Amino acid sequence: MKALVATDYQPLDRLTIAELPKPAAGPDEVVVKVEAAALNPLDLMLVTGAAKDLFPAEHPLIVGMDVAGTVVEAGAGVSGYAPGDRVLGFVGQAGSVAEYTVATPGPRLAHRPQKLDAVHAAAIPESGMTAVCLLRAVGLTEGESVLVIGATGGIGLYAVQLAHALGARVIATATAQDADYIRELGAADTVDYRQSDVVEETLKLVPDGVDVVVDLVNRGEGLAPAPGRPGPVAGWCPRCSARTTWAAA
Repeated sequence: MKALVATDYQPLDRLTIAELPKPAAGPDEVVVKVEAAALNPLDLMLVTGAAKDLFPAEHPLIVGMDVAGTVVEAGAGVSGYAPGDRVLGFVGQAGSVAEYTVATPGPRLAHRPQKLDAVHAAAIPESGMTAVCLLRAVGLTEGESVLVIGATGGIGLYAVQLAHALGARVIATATAQDADYIRELGAADTVDYRQSDVVEETLKLVPDGVDVVVDLVNRGEGLAPAPGRPGPVAGWCPRCSARTTWAAA
């Protein structure tokens, strides 16, 4: 099969299309014929070695970790998935920019609804799971308020929708051009970070301070102080291996 491969830690312009053996399904694995794959910042960091201290890569590395496609083989012990099933998933370093990849049934693999096309489905797993991890980590619950900084980014879009679905009041940063779209996703209020100070405007909306801040833009000392709450905690998402920063009450 053909795959986009990094043979070592290298610049992106040295990636090559290689011919590799088609993978076989081991126990508790399925082989997926790839219809679409997505790339995230972590994928590029794995290729260049920027994340090698925390996430060392095994070479040759097939690029990409998010996939949408169709199951063509199910290994021993697999239940709930069979050849012909449409799926989306996060495959880790098995790689997704290839004709076939291997996935493991569980929280990182899901059946794909009939109305969800492969291109849009492939954009969900890593960003969507990261948003889920963040909201679980901070324990956001119904009736609380959350400020999402970076709401128009990949993770932010899911954070807004998931927080709204939990019954939280969502305040999101967005330009005037994006404000209506972010409100359609579930934000009760938006703050234009280009025109005003985010903390000041958020405190006008929630004078006592929000319960949770999810900051997907700033890092380290650049993190905005949580409006009325303790400072932020930074880390890697334990489930999805995606770098984010977050602050919790």
